[in-house]
Parts: sequence; structure tokens; C-alpha cells
Amino acid sequence: MRPRDDAPVRQATLPDALPGHPAARSAVAPFGRTLAAFTLTAVLVSGQLYVVLPLLHDMATGWGASAGGLTWLVTAFGIGYGIGFLVFGPLSDRLGRRRLLMLGLPLAAVTTALVAASPGPEVAFALRVLQGLAVATFPPAGMAYLAERLEPRRRVVAIAAVTGAFLASAVLLQVASQLLVDAIGWRGLFLLSAAGFALAALGLRAVMLPDLPRAATGSLLSAYRSVPALLFDRVLLLRYAATIVLMIGFVAVYTGMQIYGVTSSSGELLALRAGGLPSIVLVPLLMPWLGRISATTRVVSLLSLGALALAVIGFADAAALGLALLLAVYVAAITGGLPSLNESVSSRAGQARGTALALFSFALAVGGSVGPQVAAAFGGFAPLMFGLAVAMAAGAVAVLASTRLKETRLAFLRATADR
Repeated sequence: MRPRDDAPVRQATLPDALPGHPAARSAVAPFGRTLAAFTLTAVLVSGQLYVVLPLLHDMATGWGASAGGLTWLVTAFGIGYGIGFLVFGPLSDRLGRRRLLMLGLPLAAVTTALVAASPGPEVAFALRVLQGLAVATFPPAGMAYLAERLEPRRRVVAIAAVTGAFLASAVLLQVASQLLVDAIGWRGLFLLSAAGFALAALGLRAVMLPDLPRAATGSLLSAYRSVPALLFDRVLLLRYAATIVLMIGFVAVYTGMQIYGVTSSSGELLALRAGGLPSIVLVPLLMPWLGRISATTRVVSLLSLGALALAVIGFADAAALGLALLLAVYVAAITGGLPSLNESVSSRAGQARGTALALFSFALAVGGSVGPQVAAAFGGFAPLMFGLAVAMAAGAVAVLASTRLKETRLAFLRATADR
């Protein structure tokens, strides 16, 4: 018998819609309105991690602090965001997707508005943790809703679009932040985001179908039972480590451009940020072709490409145009590497797929929160590029090693079966 690509980790079945219940046969969600509402919300949600990067100097001036020290505002949000994935992923299975979002998004509006009123960095750090927790209700509940309630032939398109929106938010929210900060200030930008969350709650309330009835089995804590087994799986650990490295690099590159002044004008910096958008749009269109290659091979190849692009940036000291092109290659590697890592984690997890992907999202949040601190620690843009290039190459090696572990385990199992 041909061995499976990955030996899955076992998990107890999570509560699902009651079989035969009329709600389980209810009409599917409207595709166009649902896609629009969820995509726009995804941009706003994920963009809160990055929105402060162009604001660091303005916030530092207002509070009399250093811009490097205020990178903890990104880290603080990432901590809350990552913890929220672990809490709300399983919880959405028990409470229902719509109910959780109708609680989480208004709370996100309130906490975001409170950040705008922060009298100093210390209060802002604490409020950013709470903001991250509230915002984290959307990704697990939202993606699960799309998988459950959209017409099957349209689910792939919707999930790909929302995933692309999560990535595009890194560029879109930074560009919007840089364009608007002079007009409304950094506090005004947070108030604008708070209003966006209130509108998102209303929009999702209008398009989402009522929650499916669910058969609650076991205690609330039983939904978290599979987490230890996943965390101690060596193959998954290596892939989670590569995920963290990938996201550290993505955030650190954009943070480094801000704090190290890689260009002499705000217009060039704006162009560098926007230069990643074509890669974010085009790479998903190539995924059907790239999908013919195994997920782990894709990850290793794309991480290696990203490492090469960063090394060239460090060596070349390129002008704005050359830097924009190299960054586009790097963003393309990230855009293709993330869903490929997602796929490799999912294939390994088996029935524990939902929890494994919540841990994958947690790894992304960890990387995103650490990225600004990594950028600030290097003391210059070129050393940062060299350091991130080495880290991405190490990430590629980790994924390759996870594949070797898998092959060794399968060979052992086959040898044991032959005896």
C-alpha cells in the first residue's frame, strides 16, 4: 500500500451541526455580499498589526518616546492576536460563528477607540493587547463560516480571496496610514479603524445566516484536548518554526524601512510599500499551476527565493526602483510560501486540522509580533537584510528536515509491517 503524504495526528471530533436538523439544509449564504463583507473585514482586522508602523515617528514625537521603543505597540497587538486564535478557534465551534463575531467585532471597535485615547505608551501597550484579543475573533470564526455556509464550488474562491486580503492588509493599511496621518493624526486613524469595526459588525450581521445548531459534547475545555499532541509532533514543530521565521521577516522588512530611513522621501517609501501589491494579487493566480508541486517542495523553494532576494538587497544597496523590484520578489515568496505552509500543516494534522491551523495562525501572530523587535535590534537596514536572509534559509532547512523526518518514519513503519 502506498504511504500517505503525512501521518495524521488524532483528535476527538468537534461539535458540529446536528444531523438532519432543518438548519443544516438551509439556504447557502449569498456569495457576492458575503465575499465583499468578509474581504473588507479581513483587510481591517489583519491590518491592525501593521497600521502603527508609519505612525511610529508621530506617536514618538507626541509622547516624547523613541520610535524604536514604540515598536512594542506591534508586539503587544500580536500577543493578544495570537492568544485570541487559540481561545476563539475552538470556542467558535461551541458558540457558533455568527454569535462570536457579533460579540467580538463591537468589542474590537471599543478597544480600538480606547487606543486612540491613550495618554502614554504604557497604557497604549496594554490596550493593544486587548485590541488584539478582540480582533482575533474574526479569522477562525470567519474562515470556518465560509467553509460551512457557502456553496461548495465557490468556497475555494472565497477562502483564497479572504486569505489574500489578510496579506494585502500589510500593504494597504500602511499606505492608508501614511497618506492620512498628516490630515487626521494617529489618534484619528485609530478612531477611523474603530468606526470601521462598527460598520463591519453591521455588515456581517446583515449577510450572515443564523448559526447552525451544534451538538455540545463534553466540557468546554474538551475542545482544546488535541493541542498538546500537535505541539509535540516534531514534523509540525519544524513547520511552525518556519512559519514564525517567515512572518518575522515579512514584518521586520517593512519595520526596517520605516525606522532606518531607506529612502529620502515619503513618496518613495509609499511606493516601496505599495510595490508588494502586484505580487500579492498575482501569486494566488499562479497557485493552481504551483499546486502541481508538493507543498513542502514549494515551501523550500519559495523560502530559498526569499532568502536570496533579501541577501541581494543587503549586498546591492539598490536605488528605489531596484529595491522595489527585489522587494516584489520577496513578497511573492512570502505570498506563495504562506498558503503552502498552511497546506503542509493541514495535510499532517488529519482530523486535528482545525486546531492545527489555529496553531499555524498563532505562529503567524508570534512572528508578526516579534518582527518589529528583530528589526530594531539590528541597528541598520543592510545588517537586517543579511540576518533575515540567513533566517529564511534556516526556515527552508527546517521544512526540508521535517520532510526527511516524515520519510524516515514512513520507512520505519514499512519495515515493521514487513516483519
